[in-house]
Amino acid sequence: MALARLKSIEALRYCAPGQWGKLLGLDRIPEVRTLRAKIRPLAALKQAVPWSAELCTQWMAAAPESAAVLYIDGHVRIYHGHQRPLPKHYVARERLCLRATIDYWVNALDGQPFFVVNPGVDPGLLRVLGNEILPRLEKEVPAQPSAEQLAADPWRHRFTLVFDREGDSPAFFLRMKQKHIACLTYHKYPGAQWPEEEFLPCQVELSSGERVEMQRAERGTFLGEKVWVREIGKLTHSGHQSACLSSDYRSELAPLACAMFARWCEAKLLQVYARTLPSRWISGLLYRGRS
Repeated sequence: MALARLKSIEALRYCAPGQWGKLLGLDRIPEVRTLRAKIRPLAALKQAVPWSAELCTQWMAAAPESAAVLYIDGHVRIYHGHQRPLPKHYVARERLCLRATIDYWVNALDGQPFFVVNPGVDPGLLRVLGNEILPRLEKEVPAQPSAEQLAADPWRHRFTLVFDREGDSPAFFLRMKQKHIACLTYHKYPGAQWPEEEFLPCQVELSSGERVEMQRAERGTFLGEKVWVREIGKLTHSGHQSACLSSDYRSELAPLACAMFARWCEAKLLQVYARTLPSRWISGLLYRGRS
């Protein structure tokens, strides 16, 4: 059903039962009520989440360079039931505020998903990051520097988190800096525009291998009078400026520009796969081409 992109068991009512039965070695597939009775004891084992965690660990270990920069992005999942009084969220594709939950995806640099967190009631990006996502990443991200290496080089970071401007928080940046975790996000309050003379052309290689030229500039910013960060400005051909904040003090300007710009590729890909596949861990499995 996942490979055929059937989002619910009820969708089998509209499929040819004989053709589906051949997949199981039967004359016809069981009816929906019988199929639910078969799936219920399998779901009671609660092995989907541990299996997903094991797959995530294997994927990160197979490509540790992809796990060095991690994208965290929230996607709205509309709730169509009537049993839970969920809070409303703005749904961009509907242009309405509807009852929904938020799926927080953790993805690699090229947009491939590692795992997803779905809190029942959305407490916000920063709380989900600190309470659910970060403890897992600290254990599962491979090739992290040791405590001795971090003590010898205070500017070295363990990995980089990339998220949207909802995570623009001086307190969160300071807390992550103390953990030697770099952050990269858009500046929520960028202030006045910079002079165009500050921007210089910068060659950026995207995760797809494509090379593009960006107009970039950089300054130091004392964010919230709590922590010093790098503020990176981007100038478009139309004259629009956008500002990013980063606590990665060692990387060159081009990789940071690539990481922030590639976030849009990840968001578009994950929106497609989240809509077309019925299960979160199945979507990550199929998207990465694993069997």
